[in-house]
Amino acid sequence: MSRLGKRPIVVPVGVQVEIKDHFIKVNGPKGSVSRILNERIEIKMEDVQGVGKCIIAKRPSDAKNDKALHGLVHKIIENLVEGASKGFEKKLEVNGLGYKVLIQGNKLTLSIGYTHPIELEIPENIKVEFKEGVITVSGTDKEAIGKFSSVIRSSRDPDPYKLAGIKYFGEQIKKKVGKAVGKITSGA
Repeated sequence: MSRLGKRPIVVPVGVQVEIKDHFIKVNGPKGSVSRILNERIEIKMEDVQGVGKCIIAKRPSDAKNDKALHGLVHKIIENLVEGASKGFEKKLEVNGLGYKVLIQGNKLTLSIGYTHPIELEIPENIKVEFKEGVITVSGTDKEAIGKFSSVIRSSRDPDPYKLAGIKYFGEQIKKKVGKAVGKITSGA
């Protein structure tokens, strides 16, 4: 079995899980998340003694593809349960002279050194906040948060010379040295 896939996924108190065929829906204090999973992996709810309600994923064979799929489906279910119970967030730093971020309704407007502001539509299951140069993207769906964060970051990649741009919180950008200017001497 897959080392990851053989572990049962514990369902925390206050989280409800519905499994129908290969469709899973998880409701929790932070919201609800649903996903259609691959048909090859069998998913079921069981009561494990001493642990409580658990979700168990089983694969049909020990083929290489089934092993990989088993671990993937297990991690997706784990992320759904964690997103519904705790939620996820990503932070991005905005560095640059005159850079501005404005959030109005479901639109994120970035004025980041281009001739025109960049307007991004915030997906409905994601919450975006801006405070003191940090954009916080949070919600229940880890995949949607990652995609939207990468769209924000790619709108102005960090410049390795001036270190201006948008980067993930804590990301290290190696500063490059600019062009060296030497002394100009006249040929006397």
